[in-house]
Amino acid sequence: MNEQRLHAYVDDALPAAERADAEAWLATDADARARAQSYRAQNAALHELFDPVLAETHAIGLVETQRLASRLRMGFALAAMLVLGIAIGVVAGTTWRTEVARGAPLARQATLAYAAYQPEVRHPVEVTAAEEQHLVAWLSKRLTAPLKVPVLASAGYRLLGGRLLPATAPGDSSPVAQLMYENAQGKRLTLLVKRDSANTDTAFRFLKEGNTQVFYWIDKPFGYALAGDLSREELQPLAQLVYRQINP
Repeated sequence: MNEQRLHAYVDDALPAAERADAEAWLATDADARARAQSYRAQNAALHELFDPVLAETHAIGLVETQRLASRLRMGFALAAMLVLGIAIGVVAGTTWRTEVARGAPLARQATLAYAAYQPEVRHPVEVTAAEEQHLVAWLSKRLTAPLKVPVLASAGYRLLGGRLLPATAPGDSSPVAQLMYENAQGKRLTLLVKRDSANTDTAFRFLKEGNTQVFYWIDKPFGYALAGDLSREELQPLAQLVYRQINP
């Protein structure tokens, strides 16, 4: 049985006869059973994070409105965030303010991708750090700009590797790169990188979805989103470390 059928089994999308065959196969394949359990855990995590958002009245329409609007009045922005249940902070020196930001779709994708891949034991990345040169060349080619891979060893995190993710916004075909890091305690961080040369606003912003915190910002030609199950105070210096390496 291939991975496509395994995903279909986990999603309850197989016909009854094929499902029986899949269960017979899983009974004899411990590795496949482990992958199936991992996929179920990912599904549960994604539903826990995003079902409340999808259940909100007009939530999807508001996301699109926010993505396309260049500037919104503060009152409308606050109302939209109440509907979505999102608190987005912007760091400007030591001052925080709340607003709907253009980079928010990338930040939300970062939480989704983090929930999907950080629990993975056997396949957390597509290309490992052992092939870092190949990884950088491949992702740079797909993003059509040179990609810098930050080194977070001074903060206790080593690079595990990375993968390529599809764009999620309607009408957007730009791929997204995900880099994953891990510390000695098994805590993981992911850095999403997406080509976003149209924006000039480089302020740091903050978003929280469940237990996952994200700092995100634009720095031509890319948008960045650093995600992890850390407190804001723990994640902010890591985001600043990434920023300093991208902008030496």
